[in-house]
Amino acid sequence: MQPTRIVPERRGPLAPGIDEALIERVVRGFYARVREDDMLGPVFDDVIEDWEPHLRTMMDFWSSVLMMTGRYHGRPMPKHMRLPIGRNHFLRWLALFEATVNEECEGEAAALFIDRAHRIARSLLLGLSYSPSSHGPSGP
Repeated sequence: MQPTRIVPERRGPLAPGIDEALIERVVRGFYARVREDDMLGPVFDDVIEDWEPHLRTMMDFWSSVLMMTGRYHGRPMPKHMRLPIGRNHFLRWLALFEATVNEECEGEAAALFIDRAHRIARSLLLGLSYSPSSHGPSGP
């Protein structure tokens, strides 16, 4: 029998300069842009009545992604599956997100935010493309 290997839990920022204050600035700045955007604004307006809880959830999400805090416990895929969104929405989301990140961050912090955003967008878009609702009751 092999001994159990204990791996220390990794917590803390994954890049220099990332902290809760930066995450809050990025999230609030990004969603301010989203709300003004002709393509994304209406999608969010149809599902979000009170923005503050959504912003707090997104701060928890990004804190979990970038600082390994474990504060986010949601399931994003089911929420996104109900939305009338596709590839162009994700491309716009990424453009607005990158613009916000590039205003608020630099160096490794900006690169990490953007890398994770692209991974998340790819994952959600892939999941949405396999959604039963996108293929009707009989599948693809």
